[in-house]
Amino acid sequence: MKNMEASLVGKIIDGKAFAESFRERIASEVSNIKSEKGLKPSLAVILVGNDPASHIYVRNKGLAAKEAGIIAVDHRLDEETSQEDLLQLIDCLNDDPLVHGILVQLPLPDQINPAAVIDHIDPAKDVDGFHVVNTGRLVTGEISDSKAALIPCTPLGCMMLLDDRLGDLSGLEAVVLGRSNIVGKPMLQLLTMANCTVTIAHSRTKSLKEICCRADILVSAVGQPELVKADWIKAGATVIDVGINRVSMPTSDNPEKMGLVGDVDFNGAIDVVGAITPVPGGVGPMTIACLLANTVTAACRQSKITPPKWRSN
Repeated sequence: MKNMEASLVGKIIDGKAFAESFRERIASEVSNIKSEKGLKPSLAVILVGNDPASHIYVRNKGLAAKEAGIIAVDHRLDEETSQEDLLQLIDCLNDDPLVHGILVQLPLPDQINPAAVIDHIDPAKDVDGFHVVNTGRLVTGEISDSKAALIPCTPLGCMMLLDDRLGDLSGLEAVVLGRSNIVGKPMLQLLTMANCTVTIAHSRTKSLKEICCRADILVSAVGQPELVKADWIKAGATVIDVGINRVSMPTSDNPEKMGLVGDVDFNGAIDVVGAITPVPGGVGPMTIACLLANTVTAACRQSKITPPKWRSN
């Protein structure tokens, strides 16, 4: 029984532990950059409105930045803030040479067009990697020079976990569930650049189960609780579960208790997979860590300093 339990534990990709180690490395790099180059990486975080979850996310990002030695400045705006006023603030941050990264926390109030806001950020300071210029550079494979794409944080974190677990990804068949601009489409590009054969699937895909069963690497980012069952997964596959879904988990003591599950039926999948990220504690912690890495990368590029190489492959 103990051997079986150890075997199951060995299948779990501990994103929380990996992210903690990565953040320590980022802090070390920041310390070196400060002492050797006199550069102090800085991040401006803009929060508009009173969304409770957004306030938590912004607080956590600020704390993580400060722990890594990155200057983090919050700009908190009222719910009624106009799009024009928000764009004016972004103009000021774009023009400030002491600000290296700009992040606008989503969602935004209804009167503000998020696409217009994202496209107003200087691509060199777009640490979320959502600007169309960064998207275009990623599509064309420009990820390694001074004007390379800043890669969206969650896909970058997924790739780092895959690099660590599998090493060379060349020749592997990958399936990405979900075609969002934030996760699905960037994952398609990154896996393709890693020489995988990639299929992207979505809500209109036919024979979804059969497609998933071919995958050596299965990445799910659709936001559907436990959609992917064990019989959708190829034996020995590596599964990256990006989904974070809040569902009812009643107990006798608390019938209204809520909990988090991924897009994958973890309890069923664990017997089939070669490796899998849990929810929570898998991909989520990597997203904030990669935001910090992107901020350092942006600061170095703007200061004509060669940035650290974060990925092993």
